[in-house]
Amino acid sequence: MNRNQMSKNVFSLEGKLALVTGGGTGIGLGIAQAFVKAGAQVVITGRREYVLQQAVEQLGNNTVYVVNDITDKEAIPSLVAEIEQNVGAINILVNNAGIHHKAMAQDTSDEDFERVIQTNLLSVFSLTRECAKYMLERKSGSIIMIGSMAGLFGIDRVVAYGSSKTALTGLVNALVTEYSTSNVRVNAIAPGWIESKMFINAINNDPERKAQITNRIAMDHFGQPEDIGHAAVFLSSEAARYITGVVLPVDGGATVNF
Repeated sequence: MNRNQMSKNVFSLEGKLALVTGGGTGIGLGIAQAFVKAGAQVVITGRREYVLQQAVEQLGNNTVYVVNDITDKEAIPSLVAEIEQNVGAINILVNNAGIHHKAMAQDTSDEDFERVIQTNLLSVFSLTRECAKYMLERKSGSIIMIGSMAGLFGIDRVVAYGSSKTALTGLVNALVTEYSTSNVRVNAIAPGWIESKMFINAINNDPERKAQITNRIAMDHFGQPEDIGHAAVFLSSEAARYITGVVLPVDGGATVNF
């Protein structure tokens, strides 16, 4: 190993362009922040322009936004082409945008279930396939799915959400078998309970649920959006160049704690 190789920061994302869906708030914003700090240029997408504008102001000059509804599958090819032509080659895709539906299985309608699957799975596949078209030609890329603990073990009242996130693991596995020979890596992150104003308000209004959650976490605190961001930086960097097909829990030990 020569001196240049030794001095190279393998965790740096300098010169990389990342597309983060749902990047205006919460975990998506935390990922975008971590990417910018690691040196990447970042494109964030979402449905609400004012939210994206505020996020770009916070993130700085190395970030741009594109208003997009990920469920509009017909618009996905033009979204990716626009970024590729006007911003740059997409080196990293983070499929973060998703929706939730909280209801017991017997109270979940077919329409409720289909709406969650459409956003959290079918649209993710459509966008991944379109970005991969360019990545496979360049023989380089990192694709990250944002899964959930609900995809790793059963949680009540989230049957549609849990099913969609479980399916992402199967999607990761299948894509690894096809993309790896072109050096396009596919991994997933399964966040635990990540702190946000909405989350804190929700559990404070449900003491039984709050106790259930805090007892499940092995550590003594909730996660932060940047915890997911740091994991995404690692999986997108040269430090993880031989890692593909992994579902990485970032959950304070909740997945294994009893």
